[in-house]
Amino acid sequence: MKKMTMMQHFSELRRRILWIALIFSVAAIAGWYIAPYLQMFLTGPLLDIWPNGTLLYTGLTDGLMIRFSLAVLFALIVIMPVVLWHLWAFVAPGLRKKEKNFIWPILIMSPVLFLLGAGFAFYFLFPIAFKFFVDLNNASPVPSVLLPAARDYLRFSIGLLKVFGVAFQLPLILVLLNRIGVLSRSYALKMRRYAIVLIVVVAAVLTPPDVVSQLLLAIPMWLLFEASILFMRRN
Repeated sequence: MKKMTMMQHFSELRRRILWIALIFSVAAIAGWYIAPYLQMFLTGPLLDIWPNGTLLYTGLTDGLMIRFSLAVLFALIVIMPVVLWHLWAFVAPGLRKKEKNFIWPILIMSPVLFLLGAGFAFYFLFPIAFKFFVDLNNASPVPSVLLPAARDYLRFSIGLLKVFGVAFQLPLILVLLNRIGVLSRSYALKMRRYAIVLIVVVAAVLTPPDVVSQLLLAIPMWLLFEASILFMRRN
């Protein structure tokens, strides 16, 4: 393989960054038109358990800001596989075969686990948590009207999707630490009880202050921790 100079590396890196920026811009423009459908999709779990519900726009710019933020979110979703591919294409020529066999599964599994975590939150957690919140507010002992702000709801729901997506990276991180020799399987088993306590604390910090949401994050993280141990090397 022909070796590249430092300037050639910088030139190739700049070319890849420009391609990423171009694709991001195109995706953001497309996201502007897709944003209303994305908003309907994200609001679906709430309206499914609250058919007569209404979301409140509290300011004149709410519609603009919501559409803009969802357009950027769509562009970020589109660009992540592109970024990972360009990252792999940039570093792969300088890697040995063993290193390539180690890294490319990580680049594939990371977005897959993120989508699994976000999907778990959207299809399993949201219906349970939103029903709990709606029923709790409707059971208020004083006269009240439930009118959640649209921007607050989207910020809350997207935040939870990110939390679960990142939390589902746990097995990938543990197996990676094991393969590079930082974390042994025997030590992970020895520290299991402390890991469970840490998982409960993290779930309590990252989720809303209700036991249902905390358990729905803590239990999958614990199961993912146990699954990680199965994929660790003994030595």
